[in-house]
Amino acid sequence: MPTHYLFFIGFFVFIAAMLVLDLGVFNKKDHVVGVREAALTTAMWVALAMLFALLVRFRAEWIHGLSAADFASLEALTAYRKEMANQFLAGYFIEESLSIDNIFVMIMIFVSFGIDKRYYHRVLFWGILGAVVLRFIFIFALGAIVTKFSWVLALFGVLLVYSGVKMFADKGEKQMDTANHPVVRFASRHLRATTELDGHNFFSRIDGRLFITPLFIVLLVIEFSDIIFAVDSIPAVFSVSTDPIIVYTSNIFAIMGLRSLFFLLSDMADRFWLLHYGLGVLLCFIGLKMVAHEFFGFEISTVESLCVILGILACSVALSLLIKKK
Repeated sequence: MPTHYLFFIGFFVFIAAMLVLDLGVFNKKDHVVGVREAALTTAMWVALAMLFALLVRFRAEWIHGLSAADFASLEALTAYRKEMANQFLAGYFIEESLSIDNIFVMIMIFVSFGIDKRYYHRVLFWGILGAVVLRFIFIFALGAIVTKFSWVLALFGVLLVYSGVKMFADKGEKQMDTANHPVVRFASRHLRATTELDGHNFFSRIDGRLFITPLFIVLLVIEFSDIIFAVDSIPAVFSVSTDPIIVYTSNIFAIMGLRSLFFLLSDMADRFWLLHYGLGVLLCFIGLKMVAHEFFGFEISTVESLCVILGILACSVALSLLIKKK
């Protein structure tokens, strides 16, 4: 069997095993995830992503079913491995950083629907499982389009600049009890849905009939919000790599760690209040980079992009801690 097929099989088996361990072993019972648990899980996923980057750094040719013999020299092979690893890291940090804004939206969704914190993990688990499948379709479809029509990236660049500018107009959400949320009331009127939660169940049987619960509605809203954010984040990752495999693996490692990052940041959302604006700057930078490359041939290397991304994030966090929100 070709090595790239083995690579994909191994990657999906690894992801499936981690998901089974997550829900079936470590989080079998509903509970509020504490900061310590979230920090340890976040550190674990970051470490796994860095180990994968090391694998790419020393065996990048496996991804495309190549061997050392397919390269003109050892120097060419080494350069290829290094570039692929840099692209993975840049893609990972772009997706992870843009996911932070998605986390703030998720917090608003949970609070708005009045969901008990014990059920946050279960909803996020199934939401991310759906994202693994949907992003596979999105990334490889977009990769095929970009291969044939490179100018599409410039269009996405304009979209990213627009999204970045829009992020400077931030609005809060009011807390509301679950039963009175407009979406829940609409679903109860027009769909077979109940306004009452049934523990952690997504479906509830009432008088022999199956109803969807508000928790399932929240899952759909979060899944939809992830699709909306993917429209920004995935083209942004394509700005540093047009290789769909690199884009997909960096995306998956980032969103797999999204749940623990959610619990880590959920109590500190107000503390890092300037991070939202930093992400707006990040989107504008990436969008302008894509437009400049397509129309003016202006090239920014992967390493330079990675430095700018980390610099924007570091400045946003530092300024948030130094300047108190009024």
